[in-house]
Amino acid sequence: MHDDRTLTEERLDRALRERIRPAVHPRTAPLEFEVWHAPGEPVPFAEAMAGPYEHGAVGDDWGPAWGTSWFRVTGRVPADWAGETVEAVIDLGFAQDRPGFSAEALAHRPDGSVVKALNPRNTWLRVGEPAAGGEEFTYYLEAAANPEILDGVSALGDRETAGGEPLYRVERMDVAVFDQQVWELVQDLEVLDQLMRQLPLGSARRWEILRAVERCLDALDLDAVGTNASAARERLRPVLSSPAHASAHRLSAVGHAHIDSAWLWPLRETVRKVTRTTSNVVALMDDHPEFVFAMSQAQQLDWLREHQPALYARVKEKVAAGQFVPVGGMWVESDTNMPGSEALARQFVYGKRFFLEEFGVETEEVWLPDSFGYSAALPQLVALSGSRWFLTQKISWNTTNRFPHHSFLWEGLDGTRVFTHFPPVDTYVAELSGEELAHAERNFRDKGHATRSLVPFGWGDGGGGPTREMLARAGRLADLEGSPRVTIEKPADFFAAAEAEYERPPVWLGELYLELHRGTYTSQARTKQGNRRSEHLLREAELWAATASVRAGFRYPYEELDRLWKTVLLHQFHDILPGSSIAWVHQEAEATYARVAEELEALIGAAQRALAGAPDDGGTVVFNSAPHGRAGVAAGGAALAGRPAEGPVAAEAVDGGFRLDNGLLRVTVDARGLVVSVVDLVAGRETVAPGCAANLLQVHPDLPNRWDAWDVDAFYRNTVTDLTDAEAVRRVGDGVEVVRAFGSSLVTQVLSLRPGARRLDIDTEVDWHEREKFLKAAFPIDVRADHSTAETQFGHVQRPTHTNTSWEAAKFEICAHRFLHVGEPGWGAALINDSTYGHDVTRTVREDGSTTTTVRLSLLRAPRYPDPETDQGVHRLRYALLPGATIADAVREGWQFALPERRVPGSTGVAPLVSVDGDAVVVTAVKLADDGSGDVVVRLHEAHGGRAPACLTTGFPLSGARVADLLERPFADASAEVDGNAVRLRLRPFQILTLRLTPGDGA
Repeated sequence: MHDDRTLTEERLDRALRERIRPAVHPRTAPLEFEVWHAPGEPVPFAEAMAGPYEHGAVGDDWGPAWGTSWFRVTGRVPADWAGETVEAVIDLGFAQDRPGFSAEALAHRPDGSVVKALNPRNTWLRVGEPAAGGEEFTYYLEAAANPEILDGVSALGDRETAGGEPLYRVERMDVAVFDQQVWELVQDLEVLDQLMRQLPLGSARRWEILRAVERCLDALDLDAVGTNASAARERLRPVLSSPAHASAHRLSAVGHAHIDSAWLWPLRETVRKVTRTTSNVVALMDDHPEFVFAMSQAQQLDWLREHQPALYARVKEKVAAGQFVPVGGMWVESDTNMPGSEALARQFVYGKRFFLEEFGVETEEVWLPDSFGYSAALPQLVALSGSRWFLTQKISWNTTNRFPHHSFLWEGLDGTRVFTHFPPVDTYVAELSGEELAHAERNFRDKGHATRSLVPFGWGDGGGGPTREMLARAGRLADLEGSPRVTIEKPADFFAAAEAEYERPPVWLGELYLELHRGTYTSQARTKQGNRRSEHLLREAELWAATASVRAGFRYPYEELDRLWKTVLLHQFHDILPGSSIAWVHQEAEATYARVAEELEALIGAAQRALAGAPDDGGTVVFNSAPHGRAGVAAGGAALAGRPAEGPVAAEAVDGGFRLDNGLLRVTVDARGLVVSVVDLVAGRETVAPGCAANLLQVHPDLPNRWDAWDVDAFYRNTVTDLTDAEAVRRVGDGVEVVRAFGSSLVTQVLSLRPGARRLDIDTEVDWHEREKFLKAAFPIDVRADHSTAETQFGHVQRPTHTNTSWEAAKFEICAHRFLHVGEPGWGAALINDSTYGHDVTRTVREDGSTTTTVRLSLLRAPRYPDPETDQGVHRLRYALLPGATIADAVREGWQFALPERRVPGSTGVAPLVSVDGDAVVVTAVKLADDGSGDVVVRLHEAHGGRAPACLTTGFPLSGARVADLLERPFADASAEVDGNAVRLRLRPFQILTLRLTPGDGA
């Protein structure tokens, strides 16, 4: 037999494109429409109803960037269409390759109720089934002109520079007959075509499908497709009814719509995207009772509850019916590298609680497909939130190493393990194509041990969700020879079956580091500073409000703290905190953080004034919010001002530079303003490697191959400019000020020692006007360290400093929170910071055999996409060098650097509400219980990486103590060992413990 395969495949392509698909709507008539271009921000439906509409026509332009146009569409079903299925088919200028990224619309009935949404792959509205001839109908379409900002430098992401020119054109406004049989034929042919092209050329099944397609096309009248579509489908029935092999891979298909809470659009647009997507989903559920849809991000459902109560009520009905499935257990799909300890815990607290209170659902699946790497703290947090399973997808984006598992046990810092799945389909926006399913089966790395994987299907990023075409594919692929078996089911059903069948799954220990998007640790510095500052202020507000409530009857601000936490958690979304959104998003974030700070400062001030008492003869009370005592003030307590005497800081001119000495450190700054010596006088050891300079600012070119704001590529290191020229090096007080000009920028640094502190503080102000550059601060340390230790949530993570394997080499940029430490037995050094996350660590061996370990902070970047003005302007960055530091020193100094003392007029010292003996156990939160019971909730963890016995003592009468989960729900065996006002504890390395402490009489 001759090989005529290509002939038939090309024949099918053209027939589908030119004849069969167009015949789905064989008869059409134009719709009439009017349009009103709403000025400014979106308006509610009632206001839109009264807008001054004007006549419109197909071909009209509409939609300046970020504008909203309302279309009033009217039509009549022709009399001779009575009994037919009739749809309105509308194309507002959609970009077909980007569902949910550009023009979208929400259809309303005249009474304001929502019908469904329109987007590039979903352009229909059902008018009647069957339709009544002569029936008139009206729809109001709220059309959003979201600009496409997909690559390159664009001004469209900022309202001030986006311009007012129309971006879109009305392409189609028709009422049409929908031919169900032709549509079904399209689905049959597409499924078989996609499957056929994935089968081996030598496969008999491929040729069986090819011949069946050939017979189908022979039977089809291409001039009148609808007349014999049913007969043509019969030619396909034998190949569509052949069952899958017994060993075929099993795919659990879960409807999904990944909706970025902000990215190439602002938060306000995401509110509308959520409405559009959920309206599509519930409409689809009405027609397809087998359809299951999973939605994460409690924040998005809360938006729906607030802005679209009627639609939200429909969602609640579908949740009760088991079709709409809340998943994720988090407030948003947050970044997990940079949120602080308590913030990451609160993501679970607020997300899980919302689903429980609103739907009565205890979510068990943590759903994070698109975040940029996953913290080693997550497994313990997952378990403590009451969840069982974890799902991610983004690790498939690794550029260096292929992750070795798809189903596995993920072991976190403390030893907690959670069953984790990484879908081998390698996408969270699947359309259930033959190519995707074949890839999932081929790619699955646990063959022979497991038979199942999950595939999230539905248009996403900008939303949209599943379509009727996707459901048609799923139905045909449920049991089809040559394909994996596809079953639409809930994520929990998949996870339970996958976990049960995998008797001894492999274990992955530690973080899931994404070998991509490393620039997100640095991009948009103001957003990152706002997050860090907000986290610390929230800690202080809860601590002092709880203390004042127990001690002074102060009103605990439950509602205010709840609202502020949700605001901060929202901005930890994985395209906001990482700095990978348009200018509009980050401008709003900066303003929001300023409002959050102002409100939290007021709450802190009010609580501290309630505690400090009336000022007496100008008395001052010093408050210490850090979890360690300092300068005579206990952790979480306050004392009347007064410090033990400390030695002075000596500052003298030396060889054109300066020498600073506080008896603990002796620092030499040369005439260039570079730190050439830091002697640890306690250990008698030099910190700076021979011939090197510390606090050396370095500038690299920074033009990654693909995603500007997201990535730094390893080749950036090949070219570097050391900033050694100084405009000025001068003494200021007991410190040294250094001014440098470079490119179009200016940097001013003040280097200082504090009395009694083994720490060199560096306060940096940068007026940054570079483009596509990367600013680093280098500290070459005379220490041989084969690993670095970086603070992460509720502990620290160690990473190799060498590049023995590709896995280590890929970690050329790493994330740390308040500290990064390197050391050898007996001596080490740490860098601490107030708002920097990106770091890198390298090592060289000198000619004498000694090792230099260079730690660098990533201070600023200047990517141009998606925000061409990223980080332009003035920044203040604070960091410090700690010679002779242990891990315990780094933990303590990191907290104290971040939480400076507060001084308040008053006359009353304040004993801590709770205190813990020893530095190894760190209290991350002290608050009142969310249920209003008056219980004091304390969250703490072991911070040094070892076992830690500890005693927690309360500053109030204690009647009971229970161990609880993150949501403050006591465990079944929840009692703690209590002795008077003391609670005896024993923690394993990095263990997190939440205690509910019930005050006794007299508290």
